[in-house]
Amino acid sequence: MADEFAKGLGILVTAGLAWMTLAGWYNTPSFEGAQLTGATTASGTMYDQLGLVLKDAFFWFAILGAITFWVLIPAYKKATEAYRGEPEIPE
Repeated sequence: MADEFAKGLGILVTAGLAWMTLAGWYNTPSFEGAQLTGATTASGTMYDQLGLVLKDAFFWFAILGAITFWVLIPAYKKATEAYRGEPEIPE
């Protein structure tokens, strides 16, 4: 199960860093107010719109990727082991 933890941590760190970078660019009007969670600044170019879409995609990829590798995959493996009647530690 250590490999699932490492994969989930890698996804969380990488996608979280990408989200923080894009949120810092588009959601920080000043350093005295709300920064990463502030209102999105008005943007008009295609690259700005792409950055906003990627910002949301990275956020959800970080959350859902970590949950998948830390909760769903280990739970599925334990459920299949219990269903098959296999011991937790093979002899």
